[in-house]
Amino acid sequence: MVEIREATAADQDAIWDIFREVVAAGDTYAFDPGMSRHDALGYWFQADTRTYVAKSRGRILGTYILRPNQSGGGSHVANAAFMVAPDARGQGIGREIAEHCLSEARLLGFRAMQFNFVVSTNDSAMRLWQKLGFKIVGTLPSAFHHPEKGYVDVYVMYRSLLEDQV
Repeated sequence: MVEIREATAADQDAIWDIFREVVAAGDTYAFDPGMSRHDALGYWFQADTRTYVAKSRGRILGTYILRPNQSGGGSHVANAAFMVAPDARGQGIGREIAEHCLSEARLLGFRAMQFNFVVSTNDSAMRLWQKLGFKIVGTLPSAFHHPEKGYVDVYVMYRSLLEDQV
């Protein structure tokens, strides 16, 4: 069973380990692979951001952040980012944290969720987001430099969180 809860300072080492591994692969996030621990955790624990972890059998297997996509007039639309430890993939952790995130976003009063930078070659994420009702609402041509596939498209994805529009 996976427990998903808000992260604490005690989770930072595990989050950093996952962040470092995911970013080092270079195939899903545009973060600098040389990003320092301080900067990575500063990003993951920003003031307007809620940070969560997924834990099973005493180990943190994944993490996600949830925050407003914009301030002011755009603050009713959520944004999120997800990372699962590479050795924990294929076990449904991504889906569990994604569903938890959608539920949390609704509880916090968000009316929609938008992902600003989904790498088109991230097949598992694309499948999951589409199964969960996200639609591609924009394409950024050749916006990501994939380490093996060269320049690939990036998608902006969106879904309503209102019950009558899901």
